[in-house]
Amino acid sequence: MVTFRRELFPCVSLTAVRTDKFKSGFLSSVMLTQLRRETAAEWAVLPYVLRRGTTSHPTMRALSQRLDGLYGAALEPSVRKLGEIQALGFRSGFMEDRFLPGDTQVLRDVSGLLAELWLSPHTRGGLLLPDYVDSERAKLLERLNALQNDRRGWAQQRLIENMCAFEDYAVPAEGTVDAAESIQYVKLSRAYRSLLSSAPMEFFYCGSREGEEVAELLEEAFVTLPRGEIDLELGTDIRMNAVEEDVRSFTEEMDITQGNLCMGFRLGECMLDPDEAAIRLFNAVFGGGVTSKLFQNIREKMSLCYYVYSVPDLLKGLMLVSAGIDFDKHDAARNGILEQLEAMRRGEITEEELSAAKKALCAALRSIPDSAAALENFTLRQTVQGLSAGPDELAALTEEVGRDELVEIAQSVVLDAEYFLKGEDGK
Repeated sequence: MVTFRRELFPCVSLTAVRTDKFKSGFLSSVMLTQLRRETAAEWAVLPYVLRRGTTSHPTMRALSQRLDGLYGAALEPSVRKLGEIQALGFRSGFMEDRFLPGDTQVLRDVSGLLAELWLSPHTRGGLLLPDYVDSERAKLLERLNALQNDRRGWAQQRLIENMCAFEDYAVPAEGTVDAAESIQYVKLSRAYRSLLSSAPMEFFYCGSREGEEVAELLEEAFVTLPRGEIDLELGTDIRMNAVEEDVRSFTEEMDITQGNLCMGFRLGECMLDPDEAAIRLFNAVFGGGVTSKLFQNIREKMSLCYYVYSVPDLLKGLMLVSAGIDFDKHDAARNGILEQLEAMRRGEITEEELSAAKKALCAALRSIPDSAAALENFTLRQTVQGLSAGPDELAALTEEVGRDELVEIAQSVVLDAEYFLKGEDGK
């Protein structure tokens, strides 16, 4: 596996991973923009509108027929949240030319079709089609309103919205309902033109072709990409300490039979010079898997919850703990979670816990290259953070982390806010 990186145009870069592991290739293109409450929904709907049709293929049916002609290639919109950066674009999977008959050029054709989506959308009078915009706005509203159906994800999002109320991180990846309702085709058309000229762009390729070849194909396909004054101020504000001296608590009611407790921690001063491997391992020991302290003690031994786990976001310097509990076990579960953190602060980490966490985490990291999509997501996050370590290198660094480093991180972590989603009174 060989990694190649090159800047194709101003602030437009390609990361290409050459491997013979897959029979299919993978290509993605992502525009990076600052996550903001007033624009997040607008940016989130844009790839879906562009996917409706191009000048050469003006309908979704025409696009689908073209993709079918490329041996069933797929090309789908993608919207992600990376700290306080919003990543929007397209991801494509397709058969490798070496496995197809004749002199096929699927990668070239997919690159060209990707350029069409970005640079030559189906328009009228230079504006995106109102019908396409209205239709995709309605679908976006459906997705946003359906978030409540996932109680676990909804509780986590509500914690983030309350905990980071005055930070851009509070905004969901696809924006808010209020902002989505105001999406209008003229304004979206202007925003689209601005995005093309000002947003940094990242391409990712994974397949058997050499990086130089892929770079040349993309440079040819995107030669008309407009580049103006690039927005280089993208970034994420990392708060080291809790917002208030006392932990903020939020409680909401819903017609549910199982409570959802979410606790939001700031990773603290360890984010001044973050050690990615050590923070990942700290989370694995604390609550990142079935060998963790939270799972083994809070769920298995104490039977205080149906599920419990912790998830770190190194881009924002946060760690979220989520637990499914009976309504009357809120205090016991909360105190138990905090006690496990205190135990780590005291250095109460056994060799068995440390070894099991390393084994599980390293296995997960080394499995990332087994999926082109997972490798693309990992690489994009590393690029946004300004890091270059690949999965194997990060796994090797993880194996070198010691107990003292985990204790230091545990002592840095501080609880900022907690959220409890419980059943309605009387039910």
